[in-house]
Amino acid sequence: MPHFLLECCVDSPESALAAAQNGADRLELCADLLVGGTTPSHGLFELVKRRVKIPVNVLLRPRFGDFCYTGLEFEALLADAARFAAAGADGLVLGVLTPDGELDEPRMERLIAAARGLPVTLHRAFDVCRDPFAALRAAKALGVSSILTSGQAAAAPQGTDLLAELVRQAGPANILVGGGVNSGNLAALAAATGAKHFHMSGKRLLESPMHYRKEGVPMGLPLASEFALWRTDGGEVAAARAVLNRLSPAGKAQS
Repeated sequence: MPHFLLECCVDSPESALAAAQNGADRLELCADLLVGGTTPSHGLFELVKRRVKIPVNVLLRPRFGDFCYTGLEFEALLADAARFAAAGADGLVLGVLTPDGELDEPRMERLIAAARGLPVTLHRAFDVCRDPFAALRAAKALGVSSILTSGQAAAAPQGTDLLAELVRQAGPANILVGGGVNSGNLAALAAATGAKHFHMSGKRLLESPMHYRKEGVPMGLPLASEFALWRTDGGEVAAARAVLNRLSPAGKAQS
């Protein structure tokens, strides 16, 4: 495992390849990054696993929105956890909250059991829980491997005080700093928090190849263009990797 770990969140095979070929250590595979990510299709997972050589963790999130799920939504989460674990996922990324904003420990325990021993990351449900330190204690007791968090802020650069305390309590290998992370702020985030593991999408906006464009008929969120594609920028991933390499002991020794 590298001294600094760089995980890239991707929702397409093109983004997965761009990240893997430019220095990502691990992928978080999802669908619908525009709305924060949802559970990817099994077809996408199988394709990405065939094409990349780095670990692929799978996000489990049945829908856009909060993390308090109905009984039927939770059944779907359990089924997805078991299916992706059996299909060869390297880890699962998940989280469930109670209506009062606490980590739903009984449901988390069932999901972790369905993961069949795979590493489990608690996703950014952590960032909207009532008490981050209570959630941290609960996650540790459940055997969660890492927590993806911005420090309960809109973006990680605004959450450095909490992130630093979480790293102090949990250890740098157990806090995965994400939310607004890029090559331009990585060094400052590492210095301010003591974190060693970072999560980014490195996404850029591309134009659709469609020539004919029927305007005024949105298929989803009206604020987003139907003819814009979000893709991971390999150059941004490479730049982030270079920053982390310079921060590593070997990189410092060579500078």
